[in-house]
Amino acid sequence: MKKTHLIIVNIILLMWYFLSMIGLKIGDKYLITGAFEEEWLFMLIPTITFVLMLVTKNVGRNIHLIWLAGWFVTQFLSHEWYTLFGRGFMGEMDKKIAYFSECIQLINVDGRYVPDVYHIVLHILIIIAFVVTLLYREEKTLVDEV
Repeated sequence: MKKTHLIIVNIILLMWYFLSMIGLKIGDKYLITGAFEEEWLFMLIPTITFVLMLVTKNVGRNIHLIWLAGWFVTQFLSHEWYTLFGRGFMGEMDKKIAYFSECIQLINVDGRYVPDVYHIVLHILIIIAFVVTLLYREEKTLVDEV
């Protein structure tokens, strides 16, 4: 895996997540509502772990992998868990359905929460960033081999 791929994938993830800071409305539906006050820290952490990965070797990469894995687990428990099991422990189903009712949906099932388009793409991007980061190995230079 090339470093360029690593950088591109992680920047795309950060740019997509940045939409949760500012929000984006398309027509009469939201791709995502802006929530800067609630989300700024969650934008700062992956940015810092990404930069750490770029300026250090394995330590930064491992910290970034831990962050990406934890972020995905949190997202899974907040979204897909409700879809799969009809309930969860990160809020009530009815409130979740109501909160995301104005967001663009691929699938809408009455009485069941299904992640909106923004979150489906976010979760896919987190997985891709995790896999690309996991597969990336720092390229050795001639100086390293001497």
